[in-house]
Amino acid sequence: MTENVVCTGAINAVKEVWEERIKKHNEDVKREKEFQHKLVRIWEDRVSLTKLREKVTREDGRVVLKIEKEEWKTLPSSLLKLNQLQEWQLHRTGLLKIPEFIGRFQNLIVLDLSRNTISEIPRGIGLLIRLQELILSYNKIKTVPKELSNCASLEKLELAVNRDISDLPPEILQETGYCCVKKLFLGIHNTHVYLPQKG
Repeated sequence: MTENVVCTGAINAVKEVWEERIKKHNEDVKREKEFQHKLVRIWEDRVSLTKLREKVTREDGRVVLKIEKEEWKTLPSSLLKLNQLQEWQLHRTGLLKIPEFIGRFQNLIVLDLSRNTISEIPRGIGLLIRLQELILSYNKIKTVPKELSNCASLEKLELAVNRDISDLPPEILQETGYCCVKKLFLGIHNTHVYLPQKG
């Protein structure tokens, strides 16, 4: 009987040791995978940043990101390292959404994302106080956030051929407030509305 108790105790002790070793091994494997994923993300960010830098040009004294007919469904956060950009021209890229971090590009003057598949405009767009032109024609925009009226320098807003837009926020169309849109393009054949100006 004593031998059974000693044997069972020894088996339990060995079992606990092995369970602890297995647990530690699994934790090590998990940490290693997380580390590898982090390295992959860092590498992908560097590669995408390099690709983006190749697309930066100067036009009319402006620093422009120009991408056309390339597959960019999303824009990586590494784009934030190019915050000196004054103009984005991204056409026919398949872009699905304007990144949430758009408001951090305080130097943007022109944002031309026409001919993509963007369905919404993030509220952070209202932080772009220097933005003069917002061109989103030929997308799938459904709503326009009222925060767009905070873009104090906005003069031109193109939303042509976004068939699902139900209405525009009244703040954009009113003479009061910050927004000073002068041209609003809504139609297919460059039909536009000249909005009355204050003063």
